[in-house]
Amino acid sequence: MFKALVVRKDEETGKTSAAVEEISENDLPEAEVTVAVEYSTVNYKDGLCIGPGGGLVRKYPHIPGIDFAGTVETSSDPRYKPGDKVILTGWRVGEAHWGGYAQKARVRADWLVPLPEGLTTRQAMAVGTAGFTAMLAIMALEDHGLKPGHGPVLVTGAAGGVGSVATAILAKLGHEVAAVTGRPETEDYLRGLGASRIVPREELNEVTRKPLESETWAGCVDSVAGAMLGRVLKQMKYGTSVAAVGLAGGAAIEGALITPFILRGVNLLGIDSVMQPYDNRVRAWQRIARDLDLDKLEAMVQPATLEDLPRLGAEILKGQVRGRVVVDVNA
Repeated sequence: MFKALVVRKDEETGKTSAAVEEISENDLPEAEVTVAVEYSTVNYKDGLCIGPGGGLVRKYPHIPGIDFAGTVETSSDPRYKPGDKVILTGWRVGEAHWGGYAQKARVRADWLVPLPEGLTTRQAMAVGTAGFTAMLAIMALEDHGLKPGHGPVLVTGAAGGVGSVATAILAKLGHEVAAVTGRPETEDYLRGLGASRIVPREELNEVTRKPLESETWAGCVDSVAGAMLGRVLKQMKYGTSVAAVGLAGGAAIEGALITPFILRGVNLLGIDSVMQPYDNRVRAWQRIARDLDLDKLEAMVQPATLEDLPRLGAEILKGQVRGRVVVDVNA
């Protein structure tokens, strides 16, 4: 028997509830690899799955947790053997499949990647899907020509999970980072991660009908979309790119025109972290181990246990979680 955060649904009322329970290893789904989970984390999707109504969950009872890191216990796949340290992000684990909010998980071998040298399982979950997505965004910007010295790189939603890691990595790589936040109390935190400029959210959150604005940004990691993305696109320098990773401000790009794409050759790069191919996953995790300042990573961490997850799930949906939550499932 082991502990897990289980979400159950009342069939009569349709309401869901989440609580820590003891379950059996026999309850786990069939798959090739059983992992002794050490750490998980909290993402926006986790908040949706934990909260009332269940969000993205298809079938109950359900164990959320879209990320985890731990040690292989058993494996019928030759790529992994007992004792191997592994990471899982994406593949709809924690949504359509049981996830990492448990002391054990059983998953397909194709969904795992080896823990890179230089990272512990705890550090990997301080990174998690949010940091993995940030690294994918930076790699995409680099693949489209971004280099240090080209000018300031804008990070929207900078105090959140993706934004925090993006800020720290870009700063370590030598970029001038402009961090957008709507929470003035996070300024010291963001400067500690390496931001050289703080941009109040209200400066970019207003829809304008101008076709273009002054060329300002050499690149952008955007987790907001909505009116802010529409505005940022008009401020990009010629031939630069925006990596779009989220839609906290809405799925539409408000106030956007085709003008930046045609007259300035601006690129809008969509970043998906869920179905990324194995080779690119490994490349991104190796880059994280190399290019993320682990002291700055530690400064982002908020520790938690399984019992904290219902509260944290509600808080992340309200935008009240700063940095990265690391869940010790064995605490």
